[in-house]
Amino acid sequence: MPVEEEAIPIDTQNLLLNALQIIGYWNNKSAIFVRAVACGFILNTQELSQFVRITTKTISSVVSLVSLLDTQQSLTAVDNLGQIGDSLGYPTKTISSFVSLVSIWNYFGRYFSGFVSESLIVKWKVSRPLKMTLVLLLSCVGHLLIAFPTPGSVYVASVIIRFSFGAQLPLLFAIISELFGLKYYSTLFNCGQLASPLGSYILNVKVTGMLYDREALKELAKSGRDRSSVKELICLGSQCYRLAFSILAAVTFFGAVVSLILVVRTREFYKGDIYKKFRDEAEDS
Repeated sequence: MPVEEEAIPIDTQNLLLNALQIIGYWNNKSAIFVRAVACGFILNTQELSQFVRITTKTISSVVSLVSLLDTQQSLTAVDNLGQIGDSLGYPTKTISSFVSLVSIWNYFGRYFSGFVSESLIVKWKVSRPLKMTLVLLLSCVGHLLIAFPTPGSVYVASVIIRFSFGAQLPLLFAIISELFGLKYYSTLFNCGQLASPLGSYILNVKVTGMLYDREALKELAKSGRDRSSVKELICLGSQCYRLAFSILAAVTFFGAVVSLILVVRTREFYKGDIYKKFRDEAEDS
């Protein structure tokens, strides 16, 4: 006869939920609590108890999902790469070349975060959060090259940003699997993807797009025309994306700082055998 689970009193459940809400509030809207509730994670006493233990032991989980939002700054840069080239006066053929080559740099980024990352962690115990921090700082350099361009800097920026984007997501989801195990990995993976459209919308549409349009309207006003006189807003010059990419660089730097906190929080974990719990889960199954 199956043994019934011991129920946690309602007052205790409310107290735990309030504590989790506080953690979720102080760690950005992408906190793991918000994602867990959205995905129906907290459905019974056993799952609630397990989730509380995970959250109170490692706020690093929250930090991981905050970092996920920061990966969208690289996607924002890639989405606007062609228009950036136009605004800086690059020839059409040149723009087509470095836009077409971004997939190659994306591949090398994924290779680095996979094979190279695994080699470093096995041989020298270099934690994945540390590699995430370095990749985000590298991406920050790419954004600054666009914000304050020099001749040919967009070539370098396109390589850096796409390489960084390719490296970030595999690293991030590897970190999630290592911190939480594989029991709920598919749920966490898909819920983590919720940050992608949110981050892309905010950084691409509300930040980069609006600031570009504002600069284009300034150019129109200088020429004595208004918005109704042109079909499409076009901005030419280095000022078109300066403020937008300065903001993206700041967001990326914030992500690197948060990732650095994760490095500190998990340094003891990565010094040990991080694959032990996976072997134990495989044996139990």
